[in-house]
Amino acid sequence: MSLAGLSFTLSLAAAALAAVMALVSYHRIRPAVVGTCTAISGALAAVAGAAALTGQAFSATLPNLLPLFGVRLELDPLGGLFVAVTGGVAIAAGIYGIGYSGQGLAGRGVQALVPLFIAAMLLVPAAASVSTFLVCWELMALTSLLLVVAEHRRRAAVGEAGLWYAVMTHLGMVAILIGLMLFAARAHGDEFAALRSVADQLSPAAAGTVFVATLIGFASKAGIVPLHAWLPRAHPEAPSHVSALMSAAMVNLGVYGILRVGFDLLGGGPRWWWLLVLGLGAISALYGILHAAMSADLKRLLGHSTTENLGLILVGVGAAGVFVSAGTRVLAGLALTAALLHVVNHAAFKALLFLSAGSVLRATGSRDLDALGGLRTAMPVTTAMFGLGALAASALPPGNAFVSEWLLLQSLIHGLPASGVATAITMPVAVAAVALTTGVAVATYVKAFGVGFLARARSVAAASARESPVTMLTGMGVAGLACVGLALAPTVVVPVLAGAVGVAEPTLDHPAVQGAVTMRLVGVGGALSPLFLAILVLVGMVVVLAGLRVAAVRRGSQMRGMRREVRLWDCGAGPLSPRMQYTATSFAEPLQRVFDDVLEPEADVDVTHLQESRYLVDRIEYHRRVPDRIERAIYDPVLAFARGWGRVGRRLATGSVHRYLGYGFSAVIGLFVVLAVTR
Repeated sequence: MSLAGLSFTLSLAAAALAAVMALVSYHRIRPAVVGTCTAISGALAAVAGAAALTGQAFSATLPNLLPLFGVRLELDPLGGLFVAVTGGVAIAAGIYGIGYSGQGLAGRGVQALVPLFIAAMLLVPAAASVSTFLVCWELMALTSLLLVVAEHRRRAAVGEAGLWYAVMTHLGMVAILIGLMLFAARAHGDEFAALRSVADQLSPAAAGTVFVATLIGFASKAGIVPLHAWLPRAHPEAPSHVSALMSAAMVNLGVYGILRVGFDLLGGGPRWWWLLVLGLGAISALYGILHAAMSADLKRLLGHSTTENLGLILVGVGAAGVFVSAGTRVLAGLALTAALLHVVNHAAFKALLFLSAGSVLRATGSRDLDALGGLRTAMPVTTAMFGLGALAASALPPGNAFVSEWLLLQSLIHGLPASGVATAITMPVAVAAVALTTGVAVATYVKAFGVGFLARARSVAAASARESPVTMLTGMGVAGLACVGLALAPTVVVPVLAGAVGVAEPTLDHPAVQGAVTMRLVGVGGALSPLFLAILVLVGMVVVLAGLRVAAVRRGSQMRGMRREVRLWDCGAGPLSPRMQYTATSFAEPLQRVFDDVLEPEADVDVTHLQESRYLVDRIEYHRRVPDRIERAIYDPVLAFARGWGRVGRRLATGSVHRYLGYGFSAVIGLFVVLAVTR
């Protein structure tokens, strides 16, 4: 057995062992045992994925494990990339969960579900048949749903989030089922190899139906607009290490599905497929980051940011498909490499951000940025980790997301003169969308980090916060090291992605294409590399600080003997208080005004007067809400229609036996009439 196969098998065995130990171990040692086994499972999965990326394929068939078709597994470089990413996130989440599980999450059920969820995510990229894929996909959906509602007894919002997630994920499952079953029916078999062999025999209508149906299902799992409604609800309400697994690993499998079906199984397809993917990605990126900028809930902000980053990934995937259809293979390879690199980068910094947010939630009991602040001195390690993640998510050098977004912009800009009217129109719009998304992302994370960590404490809970346990800090440190490594050495990581790029689009593994992509990456790794920029920034800071120090010493020598203590200028109002500083809501208000027509915020002012006189004001309350326009336009009418039919149904169920017998008699008569007419 190859290294990939051995490591993958041991990883699944470690996850199974973790689930068993969660059921049988003593409650005091349960989190430590389960977390250790989970981290080991993640490490073995990362090894298996890395081995598959280097060309060590793995395949296995278990004919008796599932009825009819059995289980077929195959780990190629494309699947290996997503297995490695999932394994890396699992390492950080497993270690982190040892300390975080003390928050009432040490029960047998929750502890057993986490490794099962990870095992399901590992099996999805390794599935080599439709039946195996669908079973693993459903197992992933079920375990993640149970983890989302783990704290439903504490907060009512958890139940609502679980309901939204259950409905959306199973509607997506139905769409995937329809697309893959239609494909398998044409192939007269459900193995992926059989599907590849008949892809060129499908009619354009059939191939388009398969692609669109599966795109709907995979886009819903990735949180792509307009199928994103579950994501900002479910991710914040899940336990924080589960949020990290969902947002940094699970949503990536939606991208994997699009790549596997669109490029690998269907062989590419016409240009309109990929223009659709690119358009959905650009809209999702802009829409997600705008709502993240408006949000004052820290975990909800990160959930919207996930929609943004998955949108950027789909921009790269869509651009690669457009370039392939236009015959520009080098740009296609560059765009797809950028997209896959951003999958890796997003997994690293989003895991770090969600784990840091969980540390804040554990210490303060709040996710409201307007009620936080003052965490810099009380929680220095958490503050540093969140700052590192915020730098990466802002796509600023030397953050790791800078490289992938820079490569994405390179491919889009060089695609302007490629060929075709559609490309000439689409690429400038895509460039503008990526640039605007990056700018708003900077403002979003400046708000989150500055208001939530660096400002004065606005509540007693924030003022009395204490640093998290060592295991939680270690989990964050693992994710932080991944961010630093990806930022400083991108040219070491990126060439490994060539195998995954070649599987997603076989024509892109040609040496000439890979050589051109490598040259572009060397350019990024040269004068504009994050390492060079980091050194430049550090040198600049040292020079500035040294200059300020020299100036201060000279000024001090001149003013010696004339010093006196004075208060900061405060207009006579006394010492500055937390009420005098920006909140997250006020920080985002100017940006909200700029995008007022897009967001359509709802504002309300409640004025309470004194009982003695209506002319004297006792209290003024300002409420601002930024509703989801897509929910209001699409989901609200559907839900209203369903509620209306529910009310009609309740009128039919009156409890009268005679009425129920009448319903049955009418149904039988109607059936006889139909049979008589159709004979």
